[in-house]
Amino acid sequence: MNTKSARELRNNLTDAERRLWQKLKRRQIATLKFRRQQPIGAFIVDFVCFERRVIVEVDGGQHAEQVPYDEQRTR
Repeated sequence: MNTKSARELRNNLTDAERRLWQKLKRRQIATLKFRRQQPIGAFIVDFVCFERRVIVEVDGGQHAEQVPYDEQRTR
Protein backbone atom coordinates (compact mmCIF):
# COMPACT_ATOMS: atom_id res chain seq x y z
CA MET A 1 0.00 0.00 0.00
CA ASN A 2 2.76 2.48 0.84
CA THR A 3 4.47 1.90 -2.51
CA LYS A 4 1.26 2.58 -4.42
CA SER A 5 0.53 5.68 -2.31
CA ALA A 6 4.09 6.93 -2.79
CA ARG A 7 3.80 6.48 -6.55
CA GLU A 8 0.58 8.51 -6.57
CA LEU A 9 2.21 11.26 -4.49
CA ARG A 10 5.20 11.36 -6.88
CA ASN A 11 2.79 12.01 -9.73
CA ASN A 12 0.97 14.77 -7.80
CA LEU A 13 3.66 16.94 -6.21
CA THR A 14 2.65 20.27 -4.72
CA ASP A 15 4.13 23.40 -6.29
CA ALA A 16 6.59 23.74 -3.38
CA GLU A 17 7.64 20.08 -3.67
CA ARG A 18 8.06 20.43 -7.44
CA ARG A 19 10.32 23.48 -7.05
CA LEU A 20 12.46 21.78 -4.41
CA TRP A 21 12.71 18.58 -6.45
CA GLN A 22 14.12 20.61 -9.36
CA LYS A 23 17.07 21.47 -7.07
CA LEU A 24 17.47 18.07 -5.40
CA LYS A 25 17.29 15.73 -8.37
CA ARG A 26 20.32 14.54 -10.35
CA ARG A 27 22.75 15.14 -7.44
CA GLN A 28 22.73 18.93 -7.92
CA ILE A 29 23.37 19.61 -4.21
CA ALA A 30 26.78 18.43 -2.99
CA THR A 31 26.46 15.39 -5.27
CA LEU A 32 23.94 13.86 -2.83
CA LYS A 33 21.26 11.51 -4.14
CA PHE A 34 17.73 12.32 -2.97
CA ARG A 35 14.58 10.30 -3.52
CA ARG A 36 11.11 11.80 -3.48
CA GLN A 37 7.95 10.44 -1.85
CA GLN A 38 9.78 7.50 -0.31
CA PRO A 39 8.07 4.98 2.02
CA ILE A 40 9.94 4.64 5.32
CA GLY A 41 8.19 2.44 7.86
CA ALA A 42 4.58 3.55 8.23
CA PHE A 43 5.24 6.95 6.65
CA ILE A 44 5.95 8.40 3.23
CA VAL A 45 8.55 11.16 3.43
CA ASP A 46 8.72 13.95 0.87
CA PHE A 47 12.47 13.71 0.21
CA VAL A 48 15.22 11.52 1.66
CA CYS A 49 18.98 11.19 1.26
CA PHE A 50 19.87 7.77 2.65
CA GLU A 51 23.59 8.44 2.30
CA ARG A 52 23.44 11.31 4.84
CA ARG A 53 20.36 10.08 6.71
CA VAL A 54 18.46 13.30 5.97
CA ILE A 55 14.71 13.62 5.52
CA VAL A 56 13.16 16.80 4.14
CA GLU A 57 9.46 17.44 4.63
CA VAL A 58 7.75 20.27 2.75
CA ASP A 59 4.73 21.37 4.74
CA GLY A 60 2.02 23.35 3.02
CA GLY A 61 -1.64 24.17 3.46
CA GLN A 62 -2.70 20.51 3.37
CA HIS A 63 -0.79 19.92 6.62
CA ALA A 64 -3.12 22.22 8.58
CA GLU A 65 -5.71 19.45 8.33
CA GLN A 66 -3.42 16.69 9.63
CA VAL A 67 -1.65 18.20 12.66
CA PRO A 68 -1.75 15.05 14.86
CA TYR A 69 -0.36 12.89 12.04
CA ASP A 70 2.43 15.39 11.36
CA GLU A 71 3.35 15.56 15.06
CA GLN A 72 3.64 11.77 15.19
CA ARG A 73 5.68 11.72 11.99
CA THR A 74 8.06 14.37 13.37
CA ARG A 75 8.70 12.29 16.50
